[in-house]
Amino acid sequence: MTTSAGAPPSPPASRTLVPPVVSEAPALRELRLQVRGWLGEQVAAGVFVPHVDTWLTRWDRDFSRELGRRGWLGMVVPREYGGQGRTYVERFVVTEELLVAGAPVAAHWVAERQIGPTLLRHGTEEQKRAFLPGISRGELVFGIGMSEPDSGSDLASVRTRAERDVVEGRSGWRLTGTKVWTSGAHEADAFFALARSAPLDPADRHAGLSQFVVDLHDPAVEVRPIVSMNGEHHFNEVHLGGVFVPDDRVLGELGSGWRQVTGELAFERSGPERVLSTFPLLAAAAGATAAGRLPDDAGLGRLLARTAGLHHMSLAVAAALQQGDDADSAAAAVKVLGTTLEGDVAEHVDLLAGRTGRASGGDDELSRLLDAALLQRPGFTLRGGTNEVLRGVVARALGLR
Repeated sequence: MTTSAGAPPSPPASRTLVPPVVSEAPALRELRLQVRGWLGEQVAAGVFVPHVDTWLTRWDRDFSRELGRRGWLGMVVPREYGGQGRTYVERFVVTEELLVAGAPVAAHWVAERQIGPTLLRHGTEEQKRAFLPGISRGELVFGIGMSEPDSGSDLASVRTRAERDVVEGRSGWRLTGTKVWTSGAHEADAFFALARSAPLDPADRHAGLSQFVVDLHDPAVEVRPIVSMNGEHHFNEVHLGGVFVPDDRVLGELGSGWRQVTGELAFERSGPERVLSTFPLLAAAAGATAAGRLPDDAGLGRLLARTAGLHHMSLAVAAALQQGDDADSAAAAVKVLGTTLEGDVAEHVDLLAGRTGRASGGDDELSRLLDAALLQRPGFTLRGGTNEVLRGVVARALGLR
């Protein structure tokens, strides 16, 4: 069933995995064309060069601030907190166009994608007013402090400790531990850290976890770079050496960190960035085929068809989030299918171009995008939760385990 994107119905109380598909209303189409036209102007003016995986690898604070000035950040944040008071579906349209264009969006991505919505769900009034305006302007950069060394995908094995302390009469928590794979921590102002605020209960490892807003400029925080094999620096290890976090920087309820984090992951996993990281490469390959530089190939059509299907799935999740519906399992499904597609695009274009998996060093657009996509490809199905773990989330939602 297809409904208006402005007012999608709630999913039925069943084991249907994906929310109802929604159609793109005329107002959304107008917004999409407005963003697309502006981005085309930016490329023509040389403001940015289209790239792949830009939500992780391409930082441009000025570009993010310009998006904020245009009202294309903080779209789901109410106006009273400095946002635009618009819908998740409208935000989806804007973010999709940014990714399709290969725009440099990493500086604001995490803050705008999940920090803002999570603050709206669980933040205090003071926290909302302290952080949401800066996020909506593209000025406040956030990271995520979930993963830890030697934990793999077992997020419940958190070893970062939060212990009660008082500093100059101010009550709070002293955090000690290490977070890893923190994208952009070397550029970020703060992050949400998941820590154990109560002793481990072997019968319920998810209990006793809390979230804290940590100032990454604090002297007790050390950001250690993780440089990839290609020499690029996106990831970091963040060491919390007893950093003090006052009570007013506890996010949500003490001991509810696990519930909050799993809800937050729906924002992280369901967006178009889990589908479109390599779309600029797919578009370049289609253009090269049309120009006769690549042979005709039905595989490109199949990849485009999969992209179109995932567009509708991801848009349906955005509509569910707008309704306040549970989209955790649907987001997991989108991420599994989407990140698999992203890798398949890189591998298929590599074969189509007559490659053997090695970067050619070519200067043309297709070679440049392909080389970058192949280097990023191993991380697509790992970051934000491995596909193996997420298949378990989907199976549980369907009653298969």
